[in-house]
Amino acid sequence: MNIYDIAEKAGVSVATVSRVINNSKNVSVQSKNKVIDVIKQEKYVPNIFARKLNASASRTIGILCPIISDINHVKPVSILERMFREAGYDILLCCTDSVSENKTKYLNFLHNRRVDAIILIGSTVEEVEHYEHFVPIAAEIPILIINGLVELENVYCILSDERTAIRQLIGTLYQEGCKNILYLNDTCSFSGYQKILGYKDGLQCHGLPDRPELILQIPEDDDELSLSYQMMLDFIDTGLAFDALIAADDILAVGAQKALQARNIKIPIIGFNNSRFAQCATPELTSIDTNMETICATATHVLLDVLRGRHPASSILISARLVERDSFRSHS
Repeated sequence: MNIYDIAEKAGVSVATVSRVINNSKNVSVQSKNKVIDVIKQEKYVPNIFARKLNASASRTIGILCPIISDINHVKPVSILERMFREAGYDILLCCTDSVSENKTKYLNFLHNRRVDAIILIGSTVEEVEHYEHFVPIAAEIPILIINGLVELENVYCILSDERTAIRQLIGTLYQEGCKNILYLNDTCSFSGYQKILGYKDGLQCHGLPDRPELILQIPEDDDELSLSYQMMLDFIDTGLAFDALIAADDILAVGAQKALQARNIKIPIIGFNNSRFAQCATPELTSIDTNMETICATATHVLLDVLRGRHPASSILISARLVERDSFRSHS
């Protein structure tokens, strides 16, 4: 008998069973009683309670990372590993290669290895509403998501406020006289979607037209630098006017900057994530810093609180900041 069997026999969803097991208030009395009756009849003991009867916890945290070669993924993994090691926990790392089937596979793998909790680096847009693969795991161990959003009992989300950061950046560029702002995007993740929303928010706030032709989609690839460079050259050749450029990632901005330099075009260029790529560019690249150190420190504190039986907030938003360098003013 497992959580799926309980749901089927009680005639409710798996999410409802999870809420009852976690003693959530977001479930009707009727549904709660149905689940409790089946649990009593089947003498079902959820593993989260069974584990507490065991001699000790594993003191291991599982981390799911999309692409370990991505500098924006490896940074939070590195920070989290250090912080949890200092707290006396080992780390078990799995890489999904951004394949949704791999995510479900490795969630189950980590759960079967009896880790005390699971951390995910990012989430997809679809998971905001379709999070069924989290339900049976979250019913037994806490899940924490860095820069993603899943609203489910026993799932905790620490996010960078990327939407506000982009919206405010549009305002800054508008004050500089920029009205045709090109946006380079490369991912369909929850984070990528928030940036796009911030871009559209900023245009609307300042009465600028939302022009789909000024959003350039760069395919996700191992060599996004070359792709960004070539696609930017092709875009310039279309003749569409633009007077500033924002990229969803520093590596895209660097590729675009090289293309603009090749055509002797000088405009403000802003990247995202404030990575080493921004400092290595010539001129040095202005970038939005997501404050990943703060995000990871907050995530560590939240998860340790949960493991100690406390009840922290399920979602925390961390502000991002603009780090201005030469690429912002090089047009003047």
